[in-house]
Amino acid sequence: MAKKETINFYGTGRRKNAIARVRLIEGNGKITINGKDIDEFFGLETLKVIVRQPLTVTNTTAKYDVIASVKGGGFTGQAGAIRHGIARALNEANIEYRPALKSNGFLTRDPRMKERKKYGLKKARKAPQFSKR
Repeated sequence: MAKKETINFYGTGRRKNAIARVRLIEGNGKITINGKDIDEFFGLETLKVIVRQPLTVTNTTAKYDVIASVKGGGFTGQAGAIRHGIARALNEANIEYRPALKSNGFLTRDPRMKERKKYGLKKARKAPQFSKR
């Protein structure tokens, strides 16, 4: 029996402490994250919109199935990481998508991270209360 060859495109997305490994397969637009459907994984509609942004910009919503594995960070960071991974995978799939993805900022990794706590302070910048007397 001949096995049907599927074409996969991979992309790694990162945001804050979240890391997403994304795989694009030719399909009908199903998005699966950590083995769950996108509606089951993300409760907020805004996060679902964030994840779908690269697909809507390139008009490939019904062309690819997305299988993502994400860990670390919070749910907003995870949504941003998946978006970054999808954009990188789409860029690998077709180089003609690059200008649209780049102009919308989906290929740029968001460098903002949590600032480390410093000694003598309660948090990264919060100092203990000061009293003259």
